[in-house]
Formats: sequence, structure tokens, C-alpha cells
Amino acid sequence: MPEIPAENRFITVSLDKRGVSCTAKLLADRAPLTCAAVWDALPLGGDVYHAKYARNEIYALVPPFAAEEPPLENPTVTPIPGDLCYFTFTGTQLGTASHGYGSGAGHGGRTTVVDLALFYERNNLLLNGDTGWVPGIVWGAVVEGLDRMADACQDLWRAGALGETLSFRRA
Repeated sequence: MPEIPAENRFITVSLDKRGVSCTAKLLADRAPLTCAAVWDALPLGGDVYHAKYARNEIYALVPPFAAEEPPLENPTVTPIPGDLCYFTFTGTQLGTASHGYGSGAGHGGRTTVVDLALFYERNNLLLNGDTGWVPGIVWGAVVEGLDRMADACQDLWRAGALGETLSFRRA
């Protein structure tokens, strides 16, 4: 099978239990290192969480997968609807009681965890009261199905995330 050019790569982002998906285009022209690392590691996913501080965000915490963590390319602290963001956190950053993960944040208490996030509505601000600004790498943009996904995210916020997974796969 021929390799898909970086500028033509799309993924499917899904809330698996709810059976809802959207399609996103990788922003290889703006975040080439991050896009390459994610693409090469797909499929990815895990338990879904809804943001406490950033507002209209869902995310999954996954083990680090890049040979080297990407630099802060195409950064933002004000993601817009449809943005896919990449964050790297240490266990101590997520281990505070205010985050609710406990002292073993991430996967098996690893010292580093990757947060793959989808922002589904406006008025997001990546500001953590404990640590300050939390810039993320914008590596993808939803191009189809954001309305359905936003409805499912609102349901997740109101009904709960328990048992739900967020997955990222090649389209």
C-alpha cells in the first residue's frame, strides 16, 4: 500500500461506546513533527475524560509514543472548536489532588503521559490554577462531524464518562 502524503492525512476520532465519530485533517504543514509521531503511532486511545479547567475539551491519556517528544510547534492557549491538541505532562504535574487522577497519574504511574485532546466548542482557555498557562500543540482540525461529536461531548459532560473511550485511528 503506498504511503499517504503528509498533507493528505485524515483520522477518525471516536467516542466508542456512544458510537459517534468525526473526521480530522492532520495539520502537517503547521505541526509536522507532532503529526508524524501521531500518525506513526495510530491507533491510539484510552479512557475519556472531560476537562475541568479548559471547558469544552475531551481527552485521553496515553503512554508516550514518539521517539522524542515533539517541540511546541503550532502552539495555542485558546483552542477553537475542532482543534486536536497534544500535551505532554509528568506524573507530578497531574498528581495533584485538584486533577483527581491520584498519585499514579497516567499509565501505571509512568513519569510522562501524553494527553490527546479534542476541543468541541468555543471559549476555551488553557490556564491551570496550579501551574499557569498550559500551551498545547494544535496538530489536527475536525473537518466533518463536529456537530455530532459536540452533542456527544455534552452528553458525556452531563451523563458521565465512566466506561467510555476516546480513540484516534487512520481514516
